[in-house]
Amino acid sequence: MKGSPPLILASRSLRRQTLLRQMGIPFAVLPADINEHIEEGREPAEVVQNLAVLKAQEVSIRHPNTLVLGADTLVVHRGQLLGKPASAEDAFDMLRRLSGTTHTVYTGIALVHDASGRKMTAVENTDVAFGRLSDKEIASYVESGSPMDKAGAYGIQDDWGATFIEGIKGDYYTVVGLPLRRLYVLLKLHYPDLLSLR
Repeated sequence: MKGSPPLILASRSLRRQTLLRQMGIPFAVLPADINEHIEEGREPAEVVQNLAVLKAQEVSIRHPNTLVLGADTLVVHRGQLLGKPASAEDAFDMLRRLSGTTHTVYTGIALVHDASGRKMTAVENTDVAFGRLSDKEIASYVESGSPMDKAGAYGIQDDWGATFIEGIKGDYYTVVGLPLRRLYVLLKLHYPDLLSLR
């Protein structure tokens, strides 16, 4: 990627792209092509960290001289790991389970530079309290299509999804899908030149 930005985001997520833009760092988007299957019985922090690394590594191998950022987000409700819904029915079921309860959102990030062999990872988690939702509210939200590309079948940043949230404990941006403070600290420690491009 001759003449390309110094950072690649290995994600097609528009939310992550928007958040990275907020940091003012030039970047290119090149989604990773990996199997995001979640193995049951593994700790959620391990799952999101490993998937973030796999995404970053898959892209970094193709572009070894560019720093690659991978990220993965997972919702954990009463010990069950919830990724993106597989269908509208799955999304409805997830939201019904989250209704009136508190769950935890985990986001893992990985910075990989293949040429130098450098790899840095971090995981953040945030507790989210949901208000009680009626089946009609859930059905309308699912019908909008918004839940289908989001872990746990909702987006805290959505105009509609935001109204479900009674409160959070932790980093808001972890729930959106990219913990900005943790990413900033990693870049400041290991790649300060990137921050100077802002």
